[in-house]
Amino acid sequence: MYFQPETNTLPRSLPLQTSNVENLSPQILRGVMKEMTELVKGPPEGIKVHMNDEDVTDIQATITGPAGTPYAGGLFRVKLALGKDFPNVPPKGYFLTKIFHPNVASNGEICVNTLKKDWKADLGIRHVLLVIKSLLIVPNAESALNEEAGKLLLEAYDDYAARAKMITEIHAQGPKVPKGESSGEGSSQDGPQAKKHATDKKVAADRKKLLKDKKRTLKRL
Repeated sequence: MYFQPETNTLPRSLPLQTSNVENLSPQILRGVMKEMTELVKGPPEGIKVHMNDEDVTDIQATITGPAGTPYAGGLFRVKLALGKDFPNVPPKGYFLTKIFHPNVASNGEICVNTLKKDWKADLGIRHVLLVIKSLLIVPNAESALNEEAGKLLLEAYDDYAARAKMITEIHAQGPKVPKGESSGEGSSQDGPQAKKHATDKKVAADRKKLLKDKKRTLKRL
């Protein structure tokens, strides 16, 4: 099933990506399909791959922010765009979820040597996704696309971490399903379930207010 990005994704200035199915050989397409199927069945830890059945060259995945980093608890959607010369030419990588990171440009483009000079045709999609995840653990200030993030990383790490954490909390929080929530069959409008829903609404309202306050704080930075 095709993964449909939610409203916190960043189509901002991403280049329009058309399908490259017709530009790739049947052999390459079979290889991509095989690896994608394997990744869906057995994904790397912290990574969930979403296959587009209509266009195998449109690769999207969700990466869970690693513990111990400013991105912990976040769900980050990434996209790999396969060009017509793949696998001889590396795919282009983008964060679809907004993130404050030295190696991610304002349009979501990812700068990592695996997607550039260190690319090898046999590395595969799994390797690329793992490298992108590793960037969340160990950013590289020397190849910064976001100069502000790179500067803070080198000179004021606490400020960098606070900024990255704030952006994560605002833009990278996934939908949360309350524990014990049912499909609603046989439920009553009264009693404990109704009180639970009222509490959930209050928590949601408080969270919305908190995010607004953080956004106002962020604008002043």
